[in-house]
Amino acid sequence: MFSLNDATIRGSFVNASRKELADLTLPAGFDAIDFARLDYLGWSEPKRPRRAYIVVPVGDEPVGVMLQQADARPTSRAQCTWCQDVQLPNDVVFFSARRAGAAGRKGDTVGTLVCSEFECSRNVRTKPAMAYIGFDVEAARLARIASLQSRVASFAADLRAGV
Repeated sequence: MFSLNDATIRGSFVNASRKELADLTLPAGFDAIDFARLDYLGWSEPKRPRRAYIVVPVGDEPVGVMLQQADARPTSRAQCTWCQDVQLPNDVVFFSARRAGAAGRKGDTVGTLVCSEFECSRNVRTKPAMAYIGFDVEAARLARIASLQSRVASFAADLRAGV
C-alpha cells in the first residue's frame, strides 16, 4: 500500500458527507504507521464506537469507505470475508457501508464480515501451517496476501460502482 496523509485520506472517501468527514479522527499513532505492511488502512472512530473507516488502494488511487458496525455480533464464530483466516486471533463483526452516489442516497448498502480491529494484513502475513510434505509455505503466504488485496479492492470498487 502507498503512504497516506490526512488530506489524501479525507479526499478519498466515496460514501461520506462533508460533515461525516469533518468528524473523522485519524487512527492513533497515524504518523508511525508502516504502510508497506498494510494491504488497506482500517480503524474505528473513537468518538463513535460503531463507525469505522477503511482506505483501500484501488488501482493507483486510494478509495475511502465509511463503515457502520451492526448492533449484534454473529452468534457463532464467523470467518472474516477478507482475510479468510481460519485460526483468527480476534473477533469478526458485520459492517455495512452506504453505496456511493445516488444509490447510497436512496439507502443502498453493502455488508461484509471483517476482523473487528482490521487485523487482516497481519493475519495473512502469518505463515500457514505445513499442509503436506513439499508444501510451499511462502508461496501460500504470498497467495493469501494477494487474495486479501483483491477482495478488499473489489469491496471498495463495488461501493463506487453507482457513481
